Amino acid sequence: MSYTQLLKNNKILRQISLIQLFAYFGAWFSHVAIYTLLVKFEASALQISLVVAMNFLPSIILSVISGSLVDRLPLKKFMISLLSVEVIMTLMFFYISDINDIYLLMILLFIRMAAASIFFTSEMTLLPKILDEKLLSKANEIHSIIWSFTFTAGMALGGIVVHNFGVNVAFTIDILFFVCAIVIFINTKIQIPFTSTTQHIFDDIKDGLVYIKNNKKLIHYMILHASVGFTSFDSLVTMLAGYEYKNIISIALAIGITNATRAAALMIGPFFITNWINKKRLFYLFIIQGLSIVIWGLLQHNFYFALLGVFLTGLVTTTLWSYTYAMLQEEIEQKYLGRVLSYNEMTFMSFNIFTTLFIGFMATFVSLDIITFMLGGAFILTALYYKRIFL
Repeated sequence: MSYTQLLKNNKILRQISLIQLFAYFGAWFSHVAIYTLLVKFEASALQISLVVAMNFLPSIILSVISGSLVDRLPLKKFMISLLSVEVIMTLMFFYISDINDIYLLMILLFIRMAAASIFFTSEMTLLPKILDEKLLSKANEIHSIIWSFTFTAGMALGGIVVHNFGVNVAFTIDILFFVCAIVIFINTKIQIPFTSTTQHIFDDIKDGLVYIKNNKKLIHYMILHASVGFTSFDSLVTMLAGYEYKNIISIALAIGITNATRAAALMIGPFFITNWINKKRLFYLFIIQGLSIVIWGLLQHNFYFALLGVFLTGLVTTTLWSYTYAMLQEEIEQKYLGRVLSYNEMTFMSFNIFTTLFIGFMATFVSLDIITFMLGGAFILTALYYKRIFL
């Protein structure tokens, strides 16, 4: 079944996809504005990495309780509340005025990304409940394509908006898109089976952990999926814009165009790979991902050649993410979906935050291209891990 047919035949998936479109599109305006502020405030490499890390830290800290909340609360009302939190936190960004506000920025980002992380877990818990196993991978790819499209347009247009109108206009646009997502969600009739539970939430948490412990294959799937977090390049792109490209193009445009170029590849890649990928070929896809990152490292000192390199890094990433996620979803009993997927999100974000902090730490010792080569090597090691465990 094609993407178009799947969306046409499944009303709930079509509605959720539209909500994703608005919610994700708005978010990327804020990211360009925030990263631009950091460079203008002359934040250090470590400070940039710490702010970027706030995008991932909530998933790690809250994973223990978030999965249980998703499994025990009415999803629609819960998800609307989470979107509302994101709106409020984005409104607070208007109070960020100088480098002294960096800790306030971290707190606001932490809360906003906590809501976004739980919202994501709620979405990915819902999909296996409305689709059979054969369609899960394609549904995940639709999600990834929407994310990539909004990332492409959001980063590119966000860079233009920040360059021409300033960060406050970008924050305003971000808020408007979140509000649109909320309005659509309120007016969407999503019938989701819900059974209240009297079991204590800590018993829910314990049951989830025991389930994972008794199904060790899930741990390997979680690690495999989390390895995609080695592509967490936000801090690296921001540093390249601030250190390498600022004399060629404005910082906001450099960040926006670079991320948009990569995101375009994230969106395009699945159309060519989805019918080719299988469990045996997944090994080669990890190798390709590693080599493409190495090529980017070789080209990144020249802004225009670097765009070609960063495009290559995105071609297989979406398929890696969606295919490994579907492998995990297929192994989980439905009553444990929220809890296991929240732990998976924790593992995934742990890899993201490790990558982000690794970039910030290593930038004080070695050049950015060396760091990029190391990230490419991490995917080669992941390919070998996959071959040993699964093939």
